[in-house]
Amino acid sequence: MKILDIGSLNIDKVYSVEHFVSAGETLTAGRLETFSGGKGLNQAIAAARAGAEVYCAGAIGEDGLFLKELLENSGVHTDCLQVLEDVPTGHAVIQLIPKGQNCIIISAGANGALTEDYIDSVLERFAAGDVLLVQNETSGVAYAMKKAKERGMKIAINASPIDDKLFTYPMELVDYFLINEIEGKAIAGSDAADNGRILEDLAEKFPEAAVVLTVGKEGVLYACGGERLRHGIYNVSVVDTTAAGDTFCGYFLASTAKGLSAQEALHMASIASSLAVGVKGAANSIPVWEDVERFGQSAK
Repeated sequence: MKILDIGSLNIDKVYSVEHFVSAGETLTAGRLETFSGGKGLNQAIAAARAGAEVYCAGAIGEDGLFLKELLENSGVHTDCLQVLEDVPTGHAVIQLIPKGQNCIIISAGANGALTEDYIDSVLERFAAGDVLLVQNETSGVAYAMKKAKERGMKIAINASPIDDKLFTYPMELVDYFLINEIEGKAIAGSDAADNGRILEDLAEKFPEAAVVLTVGKEGVLYACGGERLRHGIYNVSVVDTTAAGDTFCGYFLASTAKGLSAQEALHMASIASSLAVGVKGAANSIPVWEDVERFGQSAK
């Protein structure tokens, strides 16, 4: 089973600040650091470091060639990746406060230049049973979902960020929802305050899909058909939460692709995301499978 990630690739500018800037405020950053990022890149790297066969499609500008190199060094196939002239790589401006929390502004850049012809050319290399992973940070998402499903591929979506475009996607085609409680409420059209109820609302609306709902300090909840699972978090020092969700997403899909049960996949993904928050930055914080296994043994 191959995983095709048609997703965003960004250059992250991380500003370390004492607090998030307020309207009208000018704030001096203690430090500026540049990292590789983008939900597509992060999730592709996470799945590859977890041992899956992963292909990354999308677009970068010539200023982002180091992102392609990072993907390749992480074991991701980049044959499908476009390098565009005269279009800058997508980028993110990230405020990071001492508690490890962040807020992010994204500029699409080359991520917004994916055409239907390009998507068609990428999907020709994949077949029934392969997985398409998408987010909401590129153009062409709905088209890719429809065309992939016509080929018999499974569809996984990490539905972030939430905007009006998200609600135009053919969610009925999705096989795996990898979302947090805020995204879950929006997609389900739920007004529930209880995370368990949000999960049930999603399961009722999408009875054929597996729903993986991350719920902060409560860990993660899972529903698929009549199966209900949960997994807690690990007590680790938090340095930067930027790539925690992307790490979880990539590890969960890779674990299922390797034949692990849903409970085992939740376990490995939870460890991986816990390890990721202990390192500053996005892609560079994602652990390899052996480190996740080692942590799992020590945590028993």
